[in-house]
Amino acid sequence: MAVLIALALFVAQAVNFGLALRERAAFRLAQATRPVAIRIADAMEREAQGGRPIPRDHGRIRRADRNDIPTGLPRLPELASELRDQLREQGVEVGRIDTGVRNWTAMDDAVLGRSIARASRTRRDGDRPEQALLIAIERPRSGWLAVIVPWGDSGGMHLFWRLFAQTLILYGVVLLPVLWIARRISRPLRELTAAAQRFGRGGSETPVAVEEHGPADIVGLVRSFNALQLRVTAMLDEKDRMLGAIGHDLRTPLAALRVRIESVEDDTDRTRMADTIAEMNRTLDDILSLARMGRPSEPLTEVDLAALVDAVVEDFRDLGQDVAFEEAERLRMRLRPSLIRRAIRNLIENAVKYGDGAEVRLVAETTMVRIEVADRGPGIPEERLGDVFEAFTRLETSRNRDTGGIGLGLALARTIVREAGGDVRLANRDGGGLCATIELPR
Repeated sequence: MAVLIALALFVAQAVNFGLALRERAAFRLAQATRPVAIRIADAMEREAQGGRPIPRDHGRIRRADRNDIPTGLPRLPELASELRDQLREQGVEVGRIDTGVRNWTAMDDAVLGRSIARASRTRRDGDRPEQALLIAIERPRSGWLAVIVPWGDSGGMHLFWRLFAQTLILYGVVLLPVLWIARRISRPLRELTAAAQRFGRGGSETPVAVEEHGPADIVGLVRSFNALQLRVTAMLDEKDRMLGAIGHDLRTPLAALRVRIESVEDDTDRTRMADTIAEMNRTLDDILSLARMGRPSEPLTEVDLAALVDAVVEDFRDLGQDVAFEEAERLRMRLRPSLIRRAIRNLIENAVKYGDGAEVRLVAETTMVRIEVADRGPGIPEERLGDVFEAFTRLETSRNRDTGGIGLGLALARTIVREAGGDVRLANRDGGGLCATIELPR
């Protein structure tokens, strides 16, 4: 807003400057031509009435046989036109009018009748004009009149600096209050934005996040946000209590079943039952974890990301899985280690499940860190790369757990990484396979 007002003031002052220059130029023409027209009319009237004739060798107005203005001098046609109008107002009709501008010389002092001592004193005082305006006026059937008048600076630079100072004063008078008002309005808005971001990341535990101050409409917005935050917080608390109850109610019978299957005599049946219960527990953990995202209980901790990735890879190696990891330098970052570990584990599990192995790489760049998990499995059709991030979505629709889980691994991984400010991207590899990349901001 302040920039727009500054631009508007600048445009207004530029227009004002242009109009002032135009007005000053018109005034200068009138100031230069009106005295000349009056003197010419008076001199011609005296001469016509038998008075002193117009001289040839000195004076501002002299008689001449021809136009003696050199052709190389710059002309002022607008001044010639203005002088013709001024002479017509004085009742004097003339023929051609020519003009020329050159530097003022000592000869001009002599023509005007100044003595050498007076001219020297004028030069010392700094009052000598910089330029001389030469005017040649044709008198019908009577020769020419030669006129010389001082022609100084138009004062354009003086006017420019005056308007420049005026613009600075206007900026101080107008922009400073505008900046103060804009700051008064934007401060609560910035606080509101920060509070919304903290609340969206689950990092705000304060029920009322923003102080209610500022203009009336901003105060109303802040109050509405605070009321909304209280309602959402209450709903999330109720959701957490409900999830805790669901988790407890489901785990209790699963634990009882786990105990009861120990009485099954057939080893094969007992193993299958135990695997089923374990799979149900993992599914329950994934569902509850996904439902609780947005309000993580784990605090941000400074950890070595390279060591964290290496630890996850070692867990898979201990289980006999073919998982390779390129050694990387230590990389200190603030994140929630358990959640990031789970996201990495989910991606490696997918790679091992569908590609019989995984290649893990940690790439540190200036603004972000990439954790790449690549495999040589069947890959994913390009048009389905975005679908697999949806919860309970599987490309293999048989729901057989031998061919995959229930479709929560990638959804949970992306939710975790996005909560950390990053994202997960999938891309098919040349030669077959898939590369899943976790991007985290540094």
